[in-house]
Amino acid sequence: MKVIFDCPQALSDVTTHYCPGCTHGIIHRLVAEAIDELGILERTVGVASVGCSVLAYDYLECDWQQAAHGRAPAVATGIKRALPDGIVFTYQGDGDLASIGTAEIIHAANRGEAITVIYVNNTNYGMTGGQMAPTTLIGQVTTTSPGGRDVKEAGYPLRMAEMLATLEGVNYLARVAVNSPANIMKAKRAIKQAFRVQVEDDGFALVEVLSTCPTNWRLDPVEALQWVEDNMIPYYPLGEFKVSGEVK
Repeated sequence: MKVIFDCPQALSDVTTHYCPGCTHGIIHRLVAEAIDELGILERTVGVASVGCSVLAYDYLECDWQQAAHGRAPAVATGIKRALPDGIVFTYQGDGDLASIGTAEIIHAANRGEAITVIYVNNTNYGMTGGQMAPTTLIGQVTTTSPGGRDVKEAGYPLRMAEMLATLEGVNYLARVAVNSPANIMKAKRAIKQAFRVQVEDDGFALVEVLSTCPTNWRLDPVEALQWVEDNMIPYYPLGEFKVSGEVK
């Protein structure tokens, strides 16, 4: 019988621990498919951050290095400089990359480090109980903003893709979502392109992925997918922000 759909070689054949409806699993598969299709598994090193995203090392069959909270771009920079022929990527959440790791991601991007960054944005600190993050939307209720995010107290949600697109060292930058089949297909193309940039030695690439967190959002999985469409995408518009170093 002809195999139509199978597990990517780069994806571990294990049971997921993620909450029902969490879209980290979808993103893992897209990363694995990109690695397989580019034929780079044996060269690839992932750098795990802190948060729900840290457990990517349980699901992807490449080599891994654990980084302290927010420091994944700095660790990836060291690995890439030591192993210039390797394909080095970070897998980070918004509480990691856009908060304690803001300096690391900005300076890695500004230097044009030849790494790939997969940045998962679910608008809260998912692993530690759903606290307000730098990406939490205006008015969004979290465990530390029970009255909703107030811009007078907490400022505005950070649009990391738009910020990083202003930096000269960035080659490729996109924001995608995984809340529908059509958006998942677009996300795969962007993730593959971000890895291809590194394969071709063209510098820094980042893909921001809008993801769900049904448990902390207090929504069922289907409602969470719609919440991305209705609330996240209007504030965090999808698309390519920089291609081959040119702002779109």
